[in-house]
Amino acid sequence: MSDAGFKSEWAFTGGFLSIVLSFAAWLISRGKKDSRAQADRWGIFVGHWAPTFFALGLALKSEEK
Repeated sequence: MSDAGFKSEWAFTGGFLSIVLSFAAWLISRGKKDSRAQADRWGIFVGHWAPTFFALGLALKSEEK
């Protein structure tokens, strides 16, 4: 991926943005009067993206060195 120009900083930024997006998805779902369980599912679904982005960032960082 680093050969294609994808930098580790982008993956780390994606991880942090997915945390923010997870919280936003949870808040928006709660504001739409969805059930609490459905709001929690949206937040958890998006929240699972963060570890993936962070793992990619670490792998790319080690490859960049």
